[in-house]
Amino acid sequence: MNTKFNKSDYTLIGIVYAVTILFNCIDYYREDNNLIEYLVDIPLSAALSFIIILAFMYWLIPSYIVKEKKYVQFVFFGLIVMCFFGAIDYVAGFWSGDGDWNKFPKWYDFLLKSFFRLSDDAGFVFGILLAKKFYEGQAQFFNVQRQQKENELKLLRSQIDPHFLFNNLNTLDALIDHNTTKAKEYINRLSLIYRYLIQTKDAEVMELSEEVGFAENYIFLIETRFGDDYNFQIHKNTDFDDKFIPTGSIQTLLENVVKHNKALNSKSIDVEVIIEEDLLTVINTKSKIQSEEESFGTGLKNLKTRYKLLSDQKVLVINTASKFKVSIPIVKLSNES
Repeated sequence: MNTKFNKSDYTLIGIVYAVTILFNCIDYYREDNNLIEYLVDIPLSAALSFIIILAFMYWLIPSYIVKEKKYVQFVFFGLIVMCFFGAIDYVAGFWSGDGDWNKFPKWYDFLLKSFFRLSDDAGFVFGILLAKKFYEGQAQFFNVQRQQKENELKLLRSQIDPHFLFNNLNTLDALIDHNTTKAKEYINRLSLIYRYLIQTKDAEVMELSEEVGFAENYIFLIETRFGDDYNFQIHKNTDFDDKFIPTGSIQTLLENVVKHNKALNSKSIDVEVIIEEDLLTVINTKSKIQSEEESFGTGLKNLKTRYKLLSDQKVLVINTASKFKVSIPIVKLSNES
């Protein structure tokens, strides 16, 4: 759950506090309170309760619930926060109300009163915010899930695209006449690719090792079809244990390279696939021949959408005059909530 405030959150908080302050003013008027109590108690209570909410939303929940799941520490520091700011509000209210300091509560009563002092104000707003965040998260999840299914359908259709099969059959036909040994390997690699596509069509993520193996077969097809037009290198700088990426994501990045770059004057397109501990990066040199659709468009949008379901990390794209670089996070499912 994203606990950071957005514009609508601040609007909702402002409305709730405006109504709360209005009712407090009416209540103070009925009890014939002094002017200083209007000026001190009401704004101070609103400010301190808002600080409590900020502490929970920006510190306690992200640190001790979402990331670490340290519930005892969450309760402990939550009590301290409530008591600390409640104590400030209680002392200020005691002072503004001309209370008899000789009758100030003993320390244990004071702590108890401090804890409950702002619990109503802060708890009410806090509860509304959590409910709002929950339903926003649910709406976003179902929207992303729906879009994910659409993307999976588009990806599957592109993978079994007749043009893809037609191009590979043409390449195979040429190989049979000139290089039967390579033709047999080409058939084997092509069958492995289609078998993998069928086996993983419903999988949202796959092991990094499986995806790299699929990418190596896919690269073989590209290199066989285009000859020296593309120069691929895969750098494996980490182990593959407990590492996952969205299914077909490397294929998407490689397709992008071939789609948008053509070799010119015997100058090949250099492509590096760099696999590190937390990132998989594809870097390619750019040719002067560019298609009308240079932005990567749908493929990148799909990857970004898929990562919303998997991780809070983002896809990084760097586009310069000479190179195009895309880095996708490697997901460790044991670390994801």
